[in-house]
Amino acid sequence: METINKDSWKFCVAPMLGVTNRHCRFLYRCLNSHVRLYTEMVTTAALIRNKNIFSKYLLFDNSQHPIALQLGGNDPVDLAKSARIGEKCGYDEININCGCPSSRVLNGSFGAYLMKDVNLVIDCLKAIMDAVSIPVSIKHRIGIDYVDSYQFIRDFVGKIHDIGCNVFIVHARNAVLRGLSPKKNREIPALKYDYVYKLKKDFPDAVIVLNGGISSIDSIRNIENFVDGFMIGRCIMSNPLFLLDIESAFYKEEGVFDYNNLINILIEYAHIEINKGVQLRAIVQPMLNLFKGTNGAGLWRRTLSHTASLSNNKPELIYAAWDAICKRSSIL
Repeated sequence: METINKDSWKFCVAPMLGVTNRHCRFLYRCLNSHVRLYTEMVTTAALIRNKNIFSKYLLFDNSQHPIALQLGGNDPVDLAKSARIGEKCGYDEININCGCPSSRVLNGSFGAYLMKDVNLVIDCLKAIMDAVSIPVSIKHRIGIDYVDSYQFIRDFVGKIHDIGCNVFIVHARNAVLRGLSPKKNREIPALKYDYVYKLKKDFPDAVIVLNGGISSIDSIRNIENFVDGFMIGRCIMSNPLFLLDIESAFYKEEGVFDYNNLINILIEYAHIEINKGVQLRAIVQPMLNLFKGTNGAGLWRRTLSHTASLSNNKPELIYAAWDAICKRSSIL
């Protein structure tokens, strides 16, 4: 494996099922040139058996680098095969999902369920690390069900760290495998940032990225000295312009953001994708929340959601939505 730069994980956009597809990631990259992007979780079964997997899940625009492929699975051989596919496709990192608590992953005995068997996780990571030359990381919770012990997560991370895996993306909540929906698993288990801080102290040479509950620049400023980076999901999904706040606050980008240029880029991208056979509805879906909180945001969303207009499959609908919001907003 290559030497890793801890700064590469300063800000990451979380893998979100049904959200962080390639169209969504293209938009996010337009708003922030530095954040690390992650795919939706892709299962090894889909990668190995689905002939259309490349166009459906693995294809991405070159502007999206650095970008990581998140894999879901529990078979070391299949994970190694899938990781090799990911590296061949040009991904910069392979991430294994040990944090998702949905019924889908529980039925397949992967995701957060894997945390019950650290030796299997180690076998999976070893197989991936042997198969690729790019960084390999793990995304996990701080515990399973109602086990409230720092020693549990320290032992889990310690055993994985011992085999040479050095990037840990830690969702600072337990995963309750039975009785809580995925949505409630993002809200009800208590956030325990102190556990993540302790991991950084105990494994100072590892990259420790905190996930969970980050919703403002102030919340990042308050804890940025305790970890190496932050992974942010729902906050960016509901308010993509938060990526601009990160860019200006932490990367000192100067000047006024050119929204007109953004709209032109998005329209050009839509033309290219539609010529490939993609429906406009899929392309604009990630844009719906783009101007959340801005006067005219509702009109923007309604314009891009209009069924009859979408059926025409014309990228100029994006400009029509922009023209409508410009008449209502002082964003220019």
